[in-house]
Amino acid sequence: MFASGNIAIAEGAMTAGLKFYAGYPITPSSDLMEYLAEKLPQRGGVVIQMEDEIASINAIIGASNAGVKSMTATSGPGLSLMAEGIGLAVITETPVVIAHVMRAGPSTGVPTKTTQSDIFMVRWLTHGDYVIPSFAPWSVQEAYDLTIKAFNTSEKLRTPVFILSDAILAHVWEPLVVKEPGEVEIINRKTPRSKEEYLPYMAEDDMIPPMAPFGQGYKVLVESLVHDERGYYAPNNEKYKSLVARLFNKISSNVDWIFEHEEYFLDDAETVFIAFGSVARTVFALTKHLRSSGYRVGMFRPKTLWPLNEKVFKERIKGRRIIVVENNLGKLVMDVERIMCDREVHGASVLNLESPTLKEIKEVVMQWL
Repeated sequence: MFASGNIAIAEGAMTAGLKFYAGYPITPSSDLMEYLAEKLPQRGGVVIQMEDEIASINAIIGASNAGVKSMTATSGPGLSLMAEGIGLAVITETPVVIAHVMRAGPSTGVPTKTTQSDIFMVRWLTHGDYVIPSFAPWSVQEAYDLTIKAFNTSEKLRTPVFILSDAILAHVWEPLVVKEPGEVEIINRKTPRSKEEYLPYMAEDDMIPPMAPFGQGYKVLVESLVHDERGYYAPNNEKYKSLVARLFNKISSNVDWIFEHEEYFLDDAETVFIAFGSVARTVFALTKHLRSSGYRVGMFRPKTLWPLNEKVFKERIKGRRIIVVENNLGKLVMDVERIMCDREVHGASVLNLESPTLKEIKEVVMQWL
C-alpha cells in the first residue's frame, strides 16, 4: 500500500493487536486518529475522542488494565498535559504506547511545522526516576515496524513506550508493506497462572510481574503511590528503593533487545555523522554525496533514542570524528559527548521549520571536515 507516516503507525498498531485508542485531535497527529476511527472498529477495536489529552492518557491506562492493548497519539502541548498520566503508567507498570508527533515549539509553537526538539521531553517528561523506551523511525516502513516493536516492548516489560515521529514523517507518503498475521512476532503480556496468592507487583526473575486484567477474579490494586508487592502504599525506604530500582532496571537490563540502530559506510570512515528520524534522511544523502567527492564519512543512525546502548556507541564509532546532526539547538549531542568523552564530538544544529536541505546541513558540517 501507499501510506503516510501517521497511517503507518496506525497500521503497525493494529498489526500489533491494538484494541483501544483514546485521543484528542492535535496537529500534526490528528489524521492518525482519523484513520484509526475508520479502520479499528472494523477489526473489533474501539476509538474514542476524549475531552482532552489528560482524559486520553488515563483512558488508555484504564483500558490496558482491563486487558487490551491501547494507545494514544499527540503532539507537543498535548504531551505536556499527559505528563502526570504517563508517570502513573510508569509506577503502575501499565503497558501503553504513545505516538508523539513532534511540532515546533515551545508552547503551541507552529502546529503544522516540524522539529526534533522534544527528544528530552519524552526522556524526562514526568517526575521521578525512570526510563521510557522511545523509538524514532526515519521512514514510513520503519514507522510501521517500530510501532510493532513499541507494542512488543510495552507488553514484554509492562511499561509505557514512545513512538517519536515528527511533522515531516507524519505526512510523507511512501510504499508500505503491511505484514500478514504470523509474519511478525507479536508479544503479549504475562498473565498470572493462578488466582491463589496472586500479588499484582510481585516480580518474577525477569523483574516483570504478571499482569491480571480487571474483572476476571483477581485481586488487583492499582496504586500510584510507592507500593509493596500487594499494591499497598509503602512509604518506607526499603520498598521505595526496591520498587524504583526495579522499574529502572527492568528497562536498562534489556537495552540490548530494545536498542536498534543502522550503520552506513563505517568501515573506512574518519568522520561519522549521527542523526535520527526524518533529518537522518537528508544526512544519509549528504553522506553519499560527500563520499562521491572523496570524503571518508559514514553514518550511525539510532532507531532507539532511549535507552541508548552505550556499549554499541563505543564499539562502533570509536576512533572517529563525530558530528551529531539534529533539528534543534543540540540535545542528542549532549549524550553522545558524555558517552564518547574521549573523542572529538561536534553538534551540528539546524533549526528549520521544514525538512533541512542537503545544502543547509553541508554548510554547517563542512567546518569540521
